Amino acid sequence: MGKVKLTVLGISYSQTQSGAYALVLSEEDGNRRIPIIIGGYEAQAIAIQLEGLTPPRPLTHDLFMNFAKAYHIEILDVNIYKLEEGVFFSKLHCTNGDKEIFVDSRTSDAVALALRFDCPIYTTEEIIEKAGLTLEIENIDEDAAKEDEGEKGNAPVDSFMEQLAKLSVSELKTMLDEAVRNEDYEKASKIRDELKNRS
Repeated sequence: MGKVKLTVLGISYSQTQSGAYALVLSEEDGNRRIPIIIGGYEAQAIAIQLEGLTPPRPLTHDLFMNFAKAYHIEILDVNIYKLEEGVFFSKLHCTNGDKEIFVDSRTSDAVALALRFDCPIYTTEEIIEKAGLTLEIENIDEDAAKEDEGEKGNAPVDSFMEQLAKLSVSELKTMLDEAVRNEDYEKASKIRDELKNRS
């Protein structure tokens, strides 16, 4: 079975399960995507790393990384090796410099750790053929945005974004620090987006 390298494209609200999120992984050298349904906590852990935010206290995945590095353990890569009844199975390929071992992991945790250890994520051709979708990520984002607007109405989001647009850069930075301190990462992500738009 050939290895297929994946990259993390992003996270959107799940359109099939309430309160869940869809983690979208993309084939590095192709246009197939794998959507994986994950929980809110794991989605937050992945989103924080994608956004480059630093929480005031280490989250569980940060603690795992700090513990591993203290004992000179590195994750070389993550392998999504099995898909059974809609559930993805993953292994962490780890080393301490002398010995290499594989550790079973939930795929959402494996991806959160891969981002922190800056290591590659692989799957098999068989899995990507079975679970992969050939579509543009923009379509997923647009559909998710339409669904969110339909469910919640777009006024609260628009009014918050309008408020951010009226603030100065220094006010936005203060607000971002406060959101991170309060561990409100969804709010922090929106403030970070506004700051990026201005730079």
